[in-house]
Amino acid sequence: MPQLVRLYLVSIAVGLALALVFTALLLALDVATLRHLVTATRGGWIAVLMLVFFHTILFSGVQFGIRVMLMARRDGPRGGLRQKIRRPRAPALAPVAAPRR
Repeated sequence: MPQLVRLYLVSIAVGLALALVFTALLLALDVATLRHLVTATRGGWIAVLMLVFFHTILFSGVQFGIRVMLMARRDGPRGGLRQKIRRPRAPALAPVAAPRR
């Protein structure tokens, strides 16, 4: 299996675990009376499945992005060359005679 596919599948697994924990916390803490809505409605289980599904997409995408960015090569200097920026001198202001009234 290619390394990138394996990385993506691991990110999906981590995202699913995070989504399950997050959805369980939402229901356990009854945020915005979500637990009451899910238990009092006949199709409440569909809402829970949708929460888990969409949170899985969200968290796995974040995990994949973080992992890909951490794979960056560490060759060469990091953080720039730390050179001093020389600013050009401001032109000298010449006195201007104000018109008399």
